[in-house]
Order: sequence, then structure tokens, then C-alpha cells
Amino acid sequence: MKAILLKQPGGPEQLVLGEYEQPLPKPYELLVRVHATALNRADTMQRQGKYPPPKGESPLLGLEIAGEVVEAGISCTRFKKGDKVFGLLPGGGYAEYAVINEEMAMAIPENLSMEEAAAIPEVFLTAWQALSWLGKLQAGERVLIHAGASGVGTAGIQLARALQAEVLVTASEKKVQACLDLGAHKAINYKEVPFEDEVLAYTNSEGVDVIVDFIAGPYFKQNIECLRLDGRLVLLATMGGGKVEEFDLRKILTKRLQVIGSTLRSRTRDYQIRLTQDMAAFALPLFENGTIKPVVDSVFDWADVAEAHRYMEANQNIGKIVLRVN
Repeated sequence: MKAILLKQPGGPEQLVLGEYEQPLPKPYELLVRVHATALNRADTMQRQGKYPPPKGESPLLGLEIAGEVVEAGISCTRFKKGDKVFGLLPGGGYAEYAVINEEMAMAIPENLSMEEAAAIPEVFLTAWQALSWLGKLQAGERVLIHAGASGVGTAGIQLARALQAEVLVTASEKKVQACLDLGAHKAINYKEVPFEDEVLAYTNSEGVDVIVDFIAGPYFKQNIECLRLDGRLVLLATMGGGKVEEFDLRKILTKRLQVIGSTLRSRTRDYQIRLTQDMAAFALPLFENGTIKPVVDSVFDWADVAEAHRYMEANQNIGKIVLRVN
């Protein structure tokens, strides 16, 4: 089959379209003809040699797919040949064919294209894990989502609104309006003012209940100041760095805060299955009726994968960057 290969760890120019052995489905897996996949920060890190795939999984990049089932393993009961499915993978999405555990696959809503479906799995599952499973976000609470215009950010805004929470986000100036259009109640240009000041002013110094953060080190002190009593800080990445200097830990004690770190790719398959099915039960009806939607910034032909990676690393996108697989 055709697949995007990594010649050696490095820049986007190391990604080339080539030939790779087609996977064989295990009894509980579906073999899917991939029509679309999507970019994630994990892809760029794996390309650089900084984020290897889990042991035993495909070395090919790509954490999500949308396509058509061409073969169902003998133990599969939910899907059959010809069904249109999408879902999260541990790797292998940048290819003509991929295998997915049947319990991780979801039926593509009829109102969504393949490209739109491919933009859902990783970001909506990550956002659902952060907001619902880890952050325990409840109706009437406030949440601050950093990088509001990112893939996870745009998913998080919509899921938080569906959970009936009040949503604050940080974003750069040109992305603020997009976040408001998606339903954020307050969007803060983090380059203009300290977000702590804006959050506390907007909430009458009360703060927020949950924060979802990808930046880490540079934001940590402000995050702690923004959390109200019994608040929860969910750390999903350390894009700004992993170190904090001269921080008074007593603030965590006196405010009874929880600081929770998590990744999704390294979770057990059972955990990922349960998360997928829980998110699907909540969100698929909302995709079907248009209450929430995948946010697709751009669609690249997969032959232009290097250009797509450069575009992601320039941090210009609002929502997901999708690869159309021919």
C-alpha cells in the first residue's frame, strides 16, 4: 500500500510518499480503507524523533482516520464491510489502509464528510478526557481553556458549552473571534495582557473551577491564581517548558487544588475504548443534529504532507489540519 514514510528523524522534508506493507486485521480489528487523516502535535514530535509510538504499534504517523471498512476480523460484530467509520489509532493513520480495534471505531454521522470525521477523534477524545473524566466539569461551573483555537481547544469550547459550563479561553488576537463564534463566553488575547488579570476581572475575582492547559511552565503560577477553591488544573502538554521556579506550594493546599497530568496515547487500550464509547454516547447525537461540529482549518492532499506539517508548526491554524488520502 501507499503510505507516508519518515526517512529519518528531522524536519517536514523527511516525510515522503512511498510503499509500506499493508496491515492484516486481528480477529477484533477492522481493516479500513483510509480516506482522510489529520495532523496532531504528536505527529510533529514523532517526526522529530521525540515521541516514539507505543511498543508494538505501527511506526507510521497518524493518530486518527476516517474511511470505509474493507474487512472485519472474525470476532467483530458491530461493523461490516462497506461501513463508514472513524476513530483513534496508536499510529498508522498516514496510509491507504489502517487497522482499528472495533471497539475504538465509531460510525460516521451521515451529515459529516470523511474530512470532517477525521478531524474529530483525537481532539474531541482529548478534550472529553480533560473536561469530563479528569476535570469533572459540572453544569454551571467555569472552565478556562488555553490555546482556544487549537484542535483540542475548539473541541473543548463546544463540549464545555454542551456540558452547560461557562467557557473562557486564551488565544492570539487573530483567533479570538473564532473562539467567540464557537461559543466561548470570554476570549483573552494572551499576548496583550496577563490572562490572570482578565480572568479575575471577568469573574469578579472568583476565578474558574477547571483549567485545561498545554503550555505548562510559563502559565503555572497564573493558572494557580486563576483557580477558585477546589479547582482542578489539567495539564496535557508542556509546550512552553516543564519547569516552574520559586513557587509557593501552600497555595495549592490552602485552595484545595488538584493538579492533574495526562496523556492519551500511552493509556491502555481498555481505557481508550471506555473513553471512546463514553464520548460517543454524549457527543455523536450532538454531531448528528449540528449542535457541535468538527472545526476543519484546511485540507491538504497527503502528497503535500510536508507542507501541512510546516503549516501546523507555524501555528497559523484554527482547528484541525486534515490530509485527504487518495
